[in-house]
Amino acid sequence: MNVKISRSAAKVLLSELQNEENQNLMVRIQVTHKHGDHAHYSLGLDDKSDNDVVVSTDKGIDVLLDKDEPLLDGIRIDYFYLPKEGFMITNPSKGNHGDH
Repeated sequence: MNVKISRSAAKVLLSELQNEENQNLMVRIQVTHKHGDHAHYSLGLDDKSDNDVVVSTDKGIDVLLDKDEPLLDGIRIDYFYLPKEGFMITNPSKGNHGDH
């Protein structure tokens, strides 16, 4: 599995992971809704479960993914400040380039 994280997203995620209450947690990306080859994603902090694969990124952040969900392979995590601050998770490798 493959995960890309932008510099701005990595900065925000690393800040959260360094909080004392999050010291033993990892970033988790989940599919919240899917239809056909398109998915909607959520991001949170969590512990590893038996059904997870840990994907290391070039930003030094490990990401938990459900090993049985093919729509998680190839995701990209971005963080935007404008027009609305927040994360955007897409999967360009599956043709998902943002919300519709």
